[in-house]
Amino acid sequence: MKLLLLCLAGFISAFVDSIAGGGGLISVPAFMLYGLPPHIVLGTNKFAATTASLTSSIKYITSGTTNKKLLKFLGPMSFLGAVIGVNIVLKINQKYLYGMVLVLILAVGVYTLFSKTIGTEDKFEGLNRKNIIMGMLFAFLIGGYDGFFGPGTGSFLIFGLINIYGFNFLNAGGNARFLNFLSNIASLLVFAYKGMVDYKTAVPVAIFMIIGARLGTKAALYNGSKFIKPIFVTMSLLVATRMLYNLFQ
Repeated sequence: MKLLLLCLAGFISAFVDSIAGGGGLISVPAFMLYGLPPHIVLGTNKFAATTASLTSSIKYITSGTTNKKLLKFLGPMSFLGAVIGVNIVLKINQKYLYGMVLVLILAVGVYTLFSKTIGTEDKFEGLNRKNIIMGMLFAFLIGGYDGFFGPGTGSFLIFGLINIYGFNFLNAGGNARFLNFLSNIASLLVFAYKGMVDYKTAVPVAIFMIIGARLGTKAALYNGSKFIKPIFVTMSLLVATRMLYNLFQ
């Protein structure tokens, strides 16, 4: 029964994450409530989340909502950043990041909430030297953050891609999912090498997360940016609320 509830939580987290990010808000606490040792939770969740992000990435790519030329530049940086980040997390206490990330994710949510135009129209005007370099640096930093810490990664990616390239929420989300997949797989490889994945738990949850990711991506593609924006704002604020709660525990 506990495993079934965990799988259900995984399904919901993947559904939400494939639309607007923030799925870890649901899945990580669920793995902890399931009773896994704290040092195994991150690796096991990363295994399941990687399968979900791969599923939604493929759907977004085949639907034409990703910029393949851009991802050739940003993808390797996201992967490299995550490899470095996950190695750091094994040595440094994460609590030092809490305050800064809490402020940033809250700012992202509030700014998006009160901005009527952000992400509603696709204003992408092409790639140039400046925005490619900015994007590569951004992908490296967020990839490193995902490997090191993680909460709000999807929100940061979507928000950054909208502001750097002028994407709408749908196109930003499609590119963000692929970058998130690369940082996930990089992190997973390190966690797996360190023996920090409970495969007996991860595999059944991953199956449910794949289904959730597929359905969530379909919902995003069908309903577009106006559907994604309120979910994005909600998940950003919920992530901030959860972090604030953890801060005072």
